[in-house]
Amino acid sequence: MSFVIAVPDAVTAAVSDLANLGSVLTTANAAAALPTTTVVAAAGDEISAAVAALFGSYAQGYQSLSAQAAAFHERFLQTLSAGAGAYTAAEAANASPLDQLMGVVNAPAQALLGRPLIGNGANGADGTGAAGGDGGILLGNGGNGGSGAVGQVGGTGGAAGLFGNGGTGGTGGEGAAGGLGGRGGLLLGNGGAGGVGGVGATGLVGGTGGAAGFLGNGGTGGAGGASNMGGDGGMGGTGGTGGFFGNGGFGGDGGDGAVGGAGGAGSFLGGGGVGGTGGVGAAGGDGGAGGTLLGDGGNGGQGGAAMTGILGGLPGQGGNGGNANWFGSGGAGGQGGTGLPGTDGTNPTPGATAGTGSAGADQSNNGNVTGDNGNPGDAGTGDEIGGTGGAGGLGESTDGNSGTGGMGGIGGAGSTLQGATGGNGDTGGAGGNGGRGGMFIGNGGAGGTGGTGAAGYAGGTGGDGAVGGVGGLGGNGGTGGAGGAGGTGGAAGFIGIGGNGGAGGIGGVGGIGGIGGAGGDGGIGGAATTTSGTTTGGIGANGVLGGDGGTGGDGGAGGTTGGSGGAGGVIGWAGSTGATGAGGTGGQGGQGGAGGSGGNGGTSQTGGTGGAGGDLALGGQGGAGGSGGNGGTSQTGGTGGAGGDLALGGQGGAGGAAGGTGGDTGLDGLLGVPGSSGQTGEIVP
Repeated sequence: MSFVIAVPDAVTAAVSDLANLGSVLTTANAAAALPTTTVVAAAGDEISAAVAALFGSYAQGYQSLSAQAAAFHERFLQTLSAGAGAYTAAEAANASPLDQLMGVVNAPAQALLGRPLIGNGANGADGTGAAGGDGGILLGNGGNGGSGAVGQVGGTGGAAGLFGNGGTGGTGGEGAAGGLGGRGGLLLGNGGAGGVGGVGATGLVGGTGGAAGFLGNGGTGGAGGASNMGGDGGMGGTGGTGGFFGNGGFGGDGGDGAVGGAGGAGSFLGGGGVGGTGGVGAAGGDGGAGGTLLGDGGNGGQGGAAMTGILGGLPGQGGNGGNANWFGSGGAGGQGGTGLPGTDGTNPTPGATAGTGSAGADQSNNGNVTGDNGNPGDAGTGDEIGGTGGAGGLGESTDGNSGTGGMGGIGGAGSTLQGATGGNGDTGGAGGNGGRGGMFIGNGGAGGTGGTGAAGYAGGTGGDGAVGGVGGLGGNGGTGGAGGAGGTGGAAGFIGIGGNGGAGGIGGVGGIGGIGGAGGDGGIGGAATTTSGTTTGGIGANGVLGGDGGTGGDGGAGGTTGGSGGAGGVIGWAGSTGATGAGGTGGQGGQGGAGGSGGNGGTSQTGGTGGAGGDLALGGQGGAGGSGGNGGTSQTGGTGGAGGDLALGGQGGAGGAAGGTGGDTGLDGLLGVPGSSGQTGEIVP
C-alpha cells in the first residue's frame, strides 16, 4: 500500500457518478412497487388468489432488499466523499510546507549561483533579446531565449542542470542573428536548438545549436533568415556538438542564396550531424565529423535548386560528407540541386518580297486553245520572301468555244530563315564528396548524386512564305541541360573500403521543334475570252508545300563522368566509380506548314479549279487544300482544289456574275475533309 496514490479530484468525480446511478435505481424501484406488490387475481377461485398472493410476496421481498441496498449505497457515498475531502485537506495542508521546504532548499543555490537547485529556467521576454534562465542545478530545463528587437540578436537559450535539455535560442530581430541554443544537461540531456536568423537586406545567420552534456545529442542549428530587399538569405546555423555519448546536431537550412549550416561534430563516441539544406542556388552544408574515438561522419546537405528571375544562377552543390576519426565511416555527400529550364526561341524577321513572275503568252485560234502557263515567281534569297507566280496567258477564240486559260505560275520559294533554337537548360549541381573513413577502421562515404539537368524549351515558329512560297523551317528545340557531376567517394582508413563515387545526374529533356511556316498561295489562273460558244478559265496553280517542321531538340547530355571511387585502406579495396547519368530524351519534331490556296478562275463561264494542297511536310502536319478559284463573268463557279495529305479539302470557287450554278465541292484529301461548294453566280444580261 506504500505505492498506492489517490487523486482527490478523481475520487470526487466518482462520488458524483455513483450518486446519479443510485438516484436512477431508486426512481425505477418506486415506479415498479405498486404494480408488482398488489397483483390482482385472474379469477375468483382460490388457485388464482394463491398465485397472485405468491407474486405479490416476491415483489415485497424485492422492495425490502432494494431499500437495504439504497441505504448501503448512501453510506458508501458518504464514506467516499469524506475520503476525497480528507485527501484534499491533506494536500492543502502539506502544500505550503512543501513549497516552503523547496524554497528553503533552493534559496542557498539561488543566492550563491543565481539558479535554483530544482526547477526550469524562466523564458526570456520577447522583443528584448533576453537570455533564457538556466535550469535547476540538479534537475530542470533551460528557458528559451527571447526574440530580439530591431538590430538585436536573439537571446541565448538557458543551460540545463545535471538533468535536462537546453533552451531554444530566440529569433533574431530585423538585421540580427538568431540566438544560440542552450547547453544540455551535464549528465543527461540534449542541447537546445539555435534561433532563426532575422530578416534584413541580407538575411542573418541562424543560431548555433547547443552542445550536449555527457549523454545527449547536440541541438539543431537555426535556419538562416530571409532577405526583405532581394538579397541573399542568411546561412543556416551550425549543429551543436554531441555529448560524450551522443550525435552532433543537424545543421540549419540556409535562406535563399545562402549555404546550409554544417552538421555538429560528435564528441567522443557518436556520429556527426547532417548538414543543412542549401538555400535556392546555394550549396548544402557539410556533414559533421564523427566522434573522436568512434562514430560516423554526418551526411552532407542537399544543394539548393537554381534561382529563377533576371538574377538567377546555377544550382547549388551538395554538401560534403563528414569525416570519421579513429573508428567509423565517412558521411555521404549531398545531392546537387536541379538546374533551370531554357528560354523559348524567337521567330525570324520576314525579309523583302522577291520579284513577280511574268505572265504566259496569249493564244488565239478558232478552236479550243489553252493559254500558256505563267512563269514561276523569283525565289527568295537570304532572308527574302518568295515572289508571286505569274498569271496564266489568255485563251482566245473568235469561233466556237474559246481556249482554256493558262495555269498560273508557281510562287517563288519562301524565306530561308528558320525559327530560332530554343534555349538550353541549366546543368544540374554537382554532388558532394563523400567523407573520409576512420583512420584505423572505417569505410569512406559515398559521393553524392549529381543534380538533374533542366529541360530545353521549344524552338521558334518558322516564317510564313509569300504568295506561293514555301514556309520557313521551324526552329530547333533547345538542348536539355547536362546532369551534374557525381561526387568523389571518400577514402577508407587503415582497414576499410573506399566510398563509391556518386552517379552523374540525369540529362534534361530536349525542347520541341518549332512549327514550320505556312506555304504561300498558288498563282492566279489565266483568263479566257470568247465572242461565241463556251469558255473555261485557266486552272489555278497548286499551293506550294508548307514549311518543314523544326528538328526536335537534342536530349540533354548525361551527367559528366560519375565521381571517382575513394581510395581503399591498407587492408581493403577502392570504391567503384559512379555511373554516368542517362542522356535526356530528344524533342518532338515541329508541324509542317499549310498548303497554298488555289488560283482564281479566268473570265469565263466555268471558274478555274482550285490548286491542290501541299503534301505532308517533314515530320509535321499536311498542308490544307487551296481555295477554288473565283468564277469569271459566267454561270458556273470553279471546282474546289483537292486537299493535301492528312489535311482539309479546298473551298469551292465562287460562281460567276449572272445566275450560274455554284462550283462543285473540292476533292477529299487523304484522311481530309471535303471542300465546300462554290457560291451561286448571277444571270448574265
